[in-house]
Amino acid sequence: MRIATATTLLAIMLTAATGAAAQPAYPVIPEPMIFDMMRPLGAQKGEMEVNALAMTTSPFRPRAAEWAPEVEYAFADGKAIEFELPFNGAKLEAFKLGLQAAFGASADGRSAHGVQYLGIYDRETGRYSNSLLYMAGHRFDARWSMMNMVGVDDIALKRRNGRNALLLNHATFYDVAAGTIAGVELNVAGGRERLVRVAPQLHQRLAAKVNVQAAAGVEKHRHHRARPTLGVRLVREL
Repeated sequence: MRIATATTLLAIMLTAATGAAAQPAYPVIPEPMIFDMMRPLGAQKGEMEVNALAMTTSPFRPRAAEWAPEVEYAFADGKAIEFELPFNGAKLEAFKLGLQAAFGASADGRSAHGVQYLGIYDRETGRYSNSLLYMAGHRFDARWSMMNMVGVDDIALKRRNGRNALLLNHATFYDVAAGTIAGVELNVAGGRERLVRVAPQLHQRLAAKVNVQAAAGVEKHRHHRARPTLGVRLVREL
């Protein structure tokens, strides 16, 4: 049933995105660091990126870090796919597939929206879960921009405890200088985790196609105290 639901969602997503390339030019909006996108909404066919995110609440215990290398590829204008391998320390925990499609730009090219699908296979439990999010970004001026993502996690046709939970991600960015972007990201996840995370972050371009992102914030899980969290993402465009 979960596979059939996922197939239906993917068909709707790709059908709705048909013709997105004919829309006005897309705004340039940074990608959130923690809840990564699969290339910007205005990605052109053939664009490719490899990156890796590492997150930890125990900076002096590297084996406790969660990290994930991934490959992103735009297989058509406005459409991209992602393959990701989430690790916990040295243990490969899951296989992750993502698809993203842009719906177009508006407001004279200052706003854009699209949709993102995520499918995760947990190696330990053998369980497959999926989520679907609507994305809406806007560039206010040469300095300020934002990206909003809202959707449903662990989708199921029947309502069950922890299923069809809220996913919310908001990021506000400020272009400090050429190649330097400051931002703050808010992650909210319902369901079994019930996580809230706030992560101020800095994006720094090191070379024409190399970018590093770093964040230091705080997160709160259900039944746990708030704790600091650190993260870094290294990005290489190909």
